[in-house]
Amino acid sequence: MEDDSYFEDEEFSPVKSLLGLLTFSTILPIHVYTSIEYMTKLTWCWPFLHLFIGVLAGICGYVCLNFLHLNLFFTAAIVYAFLMIITGYNHLDGVMDMADGVMVHGDPERKIGVMKDPSVGAGGVATLFLVASLTVAGLYNILAYKFLFGIVICEMVAKTSLLTTALLSKPLTPGIGSYFMFETTPSNYLISTVLVCAISFLLGGVVGVLGVLGAMFSGIIIALVARRNFVLANGDVLGMSNEVGRLMALLFMASALYFF
Repeated sequence: MEDDSYFEDEEFSPVKSLLGLLTFSTILPIHVYTSIEYMTKLTWCWPFLHLFIGVLAGICGYVCLNFLHLNLFFTAAIVYAFLMIITGYNHLDGVMDMADGVMVHGDPERKIGVMKDPSVGAGGVATLFLVASLTVAGLYNILAYKFLFGIVICEMVAKTSLLTTALLSKPLTPGIGSYFMFETTPSNYLISTVLVCAISFLLGGVVGVLGVLGAMFSGIIIALVARRNFVLANGDVLGMSNEVGRLMALLFMASALYFF
């Protein structure tokens, strides 16, 4: 992100805001920049931007299965790698940093200090390994049911999990994460989630909607864990919510596929 002073005379543009948000959260060569204040004004639209990323990941999975004839496990691992690479590993540091902060003993100030420390501890590395391996297992499970739309849904609703945590958290300022939390209000969160539910239902019926519920459940849990340990939340907490939200969506959908 360029120096915000560069954008002092800028007027708000919804299109530029959305493209700026996509630039911020992916490695796609869009190169559209705007101030952090304007970029985060449309935070509630973030799931729909990652609907597009999910479609690309779904196409990746389809090619691996039907053209490269890879087995389910290899395909699941490639799809996960694709998602991590195209999003620039954007939230993985949040997983490790928050895990380190939660694991350390002490008061919220000490835990926040550990979370913001650039070094990574054993708790962070182990948690990242667990989240990554379980996500690959979840992708494997839904692919076993030939539910390719599950890839699209889990990437979209990962951002619903993030928004849920943002809505329920008090921001730690200053920090980029605080802008996303300030702009996530009950009204725009409701609009976003209803639209996400509608899209998920069109793609996967009841299974898709249960994926949304899984992501929302994840967002609530991460917000409660952050409140208990840090009182306040930052971008690392939102990053953890995104990655665990994808995982929980896969878990809920994998379980639902057995019954539906």
